[in-house]
Amino acid sequence: MFSAVFTSPGPELFQLGPFVLRWYGLLIALAVLIGLNLSGWLARQRGLDSHLISDLLPILVLAAVVGARMYYVAFEWQSYQRSWWDAFAIWRGGIAIHGALLAGTLAVILFCRWKRVAFWDVLDVLVPSVVLGQAIGRWGNFFNSEAFGVPTNLPWKLFIPFANRPQIFSDSEFFHPTFLYESIWNLGVFVLLMVLFQLGRSQRLQLPVGALSCTYLLSYSLGRIWIEGLRIDPLCLGGQPPFCDGGLRAAQLMSFSLMALASLGLYWLYGRQASLPDPGLRQTDGS
Repeated sequence: MFSAVFTSPGPELFQLGPFVLRWYGLLIALAVLIGLNLSGWLARQRGLDSHLISDLLPILVLAAVVGARMYYVAFEWQSYQRSWWDAFAIWRGGIAIHGALLAGTLAVILFCRWKRVAFWDVLDVLVPSVVLGQAIGRWGNFFNSEAFGVPTNLPWKLFIPFANRPQIFSDSEFFHPTFLYESIWNLGVFVLLMVLFQLGRSQRLQLPVGALSCTYLLSYSLGRIWIEGLRIDPLCLGGQPPFCDGGLRAAQLMSFSLMALASLGLYWLYGRQASLPDPGLRQTDGS
């Protein structure tokens, strides 16, 4: 029977004097580098200036990191109010992808207004890189022994050191590797987006501008809803981890909201496309 027990080697890749290279930082840098090249290539396929991506990337990364941290700290403020300086210690973990998406989207809107380019065109060439970066970045949770699920004895279980376990699960050793579930799901979303992009480019599929971005929000959120249900470290709206008893899981609520917005967006885009006159039709004078 297949069995694969995941055990993290620790958050640090190596240390040289005061310099410490952490796995999470390396993975984020790798995701940014791959995203720059991929989105630049997709921009050229869409007829956009690929230099737009290299100009946007530093702004986007900074906005995403700040937004992800601010979102997390806002929900966990009780842990930081006595030592607000710890709110800046991002290397200790504690970021939220929905905060990154909100802040990143705002950065793209402002950038597009500044450069006078179409927002949805730019966003469509970014989202495949975003979800691929999420798939890569989730492995940072593995090295940090964080963002895991409820206890399990499945063959692909994840070992969590005692120091990283919530007190309620201190007697459990193995947990659901939710980082792995989301990484695999995100890879699937990435493949879907790339296939749709190529089908739209070759005109084998009607893909209005903006449809790719809506598809990303819909498909990513669908996976996040069920994976979030397994996690024991959720950000809660009322209630307390590990199960937000008496409250709601913020990531699930946000995912439902994004799915609703994405569905409305697709409905509007395709409804609008259907209402446009067929360019192949010609009006006659009735004779």
